[in-house]
Amino acid sequence: MHVHAAPASAGSSKTQSVLRISLVATLAYVAVTFVAGLRAHSLALLSESGHNVSDFLALLLSFVAVYFQTRPADPSKTFGYQRAGVLAALVNASTLIVIAIWIGMEAVHRLSSPVVVQPKLMMVVAAAGVAMNGAIAALLWGVARDVNLRSAFLHMAGDTLSTAAVIAGGAGILWTGQNWIDPVLSLLIAALILWSSVGIVRETLNILLEGTPRGVSIAAIRAGMESVDGVVDVHDLHVWSLGSRSHALACHVTIADIPPSESACILVKLNHVLREHFHIGHTTIQFEHEGCIEHQEGCVVPIEEMASGAGSEHEHPGHIH
Repeated sequence: MHVHAAPASAGSSKTQSVLRISLVATLAYVAVTFVAGLRAHSLALLSESGHNVSDFLALLLSFVAVYFQTRPADPSKTFGYQRAGVLAALVNASTLIVIAIWIGMEAVHRLSSPVVVQPKLMMVVAAAGVAMNGAIAALLWGVARDVNLRSAFLHMAGDTLSTAAVIAGGAGILWTGQNWIDPVLSLLIAALILWSSVGIVRETLNILLEGTPRGVSIAAIRAGMESVDGVVDVHDLHVWSLGSRSHALACHVTIADIPPSESACILVKLNHVLREHFHIGHTTIQFEHEGCIEHQEGCVVPIEEMASGAGSEHEHPGHIH
């Protein structure tokens, strides 16, 4: 089995340039919101700074993923480096959960002991955030051709909305003088960070534990494979993720007792079904012939068939590369 990395292209270079610009702009905004939050005594701005850290990490992961997609597999990493981004996502999401819990605890404390904030500074900094996040979302939309970049776009688009909520909170404090609005907004932003981070942790753990990929139905795959002419049965079926966008499959397929040259056509049809209908390109399919009895040593011909002289080669492995 081989994994072929996509060669670098003008499209990937443009994507990397967009991500570099987005990373620099987001990091600068994180610093601005953090300093402004301290000066304005605004927990909402501080939590928004933490939320933008999640944006920075999401963009960084996308950048790393684009880079690793161009790296080929080698003898020590036969599937390439597809899970490096998954490990980074797990670490980053776990850290963000800790940040969200801290923001929530601080918000609860401020509800009991209110702190006077500066709503005008909140609104100015948040307005800059809406402009920056909106611009980054627009840039990502122009290069979002795969799941990785579309998820980054959705992350930035969602953050644009949450930053707009900070502006609304600042306006509410300015008009009403109610400082409790700031910690309540912080709780909402913390909940958003927690919700997105827990989702990332669950997805990455499922990949690392080689669970069935989200949205993949084993029953549907089995039915699709068994609909191919010449296939009698599909069993010992396993599907797992190599990375966030790449799935692999291994299974045993029972066919009639036919020569290997004839079974090759069945293999081609099976891989076509898996690739076109289920987006699975990495497969290992082992053929077993009808009438074989499986033992630990392999496929053994029943005694009655041996007596009739029907014994022959009864196991033919098929692979796609």
